[in-house]
Amino acid sequence: MNLPSLYQSFTQQLSKLDGIPALLIRLYLAPVFIIAGYSKLQLGNPDVTGLASLAADPNIVNWFGNTEWGLGLPFPTLLANLAAWTEFLGGWLLIIGLFTRLISIPLMFTMVVAATSVHADNGWFAITPTNPDTSPAKMVAWLGFDSAKASLENSEETSVRLNKMRDILDDNGNTNWLYENGNIVVLNNGIEFAVTYFIMLLALFFIGAGRFTSADHFVRARFLSAD
Repeated sequence: MNLPSLYQSFTQQLSKLDGIPALLIRLYLAPVFIIAGYSKLQLGNPDVTGLASLAADPNIVNWFGNTEWGLGLPFPTLLANLAAWTEFLGGWLLIIGLFTRLISIPLMFTMVVAATSVHADNGWFAITPTNPDTSPAKMVAWLGFDSAKASLENSEETSVRLNKMRDILDDNGNTNWLYENGNIVVLNNGIEFAVTYFIMLLALFFIGAGRFTSADHFVRARFLSAD
């Protein structure tokens, strides 16, 4: 058997496991959306009971609608509830892999809204890189993008400030306790995570929930066999 035949045989066997990547993407995204939706609702508020607990938190509604310190969106009550329940229920659907392509559409839309209305002004990075030599912006700067060069300069400036914070903590704080759960970083709050989640959802939209690893697969197999 020649090399092309061996490769073809290998890929054919590998295709039997092609549901695993989709499963892992779903399991990665599901907790993100479930908690994002849950935090927008009043389900966890012990002071709110009954049907009221199923509604979006008033603070979230105000944030959706306020034009000065919020998103300034129209119909804030409607949009806040739609976003909350899309994320919360959508996350659970991702776990079991049911209606995956369908639920990916509104979830992608929420990521577009989040990226453009919340994070866009902060640039790309979720956490500011503090070493320009290892920042992904360095590769982009090689291509001549001025914004990437500015990002590298920002990394150098942020490194100076972060080191100053550490010096202050070293002189005045219990650093063994302060750093016990991790080091300090500078939050940039850019579009990085929203875009990453969008790309993962887009992949699910095209490849589906996964063969043998999702409810979608077995529902489809059941209806096809019925024909």
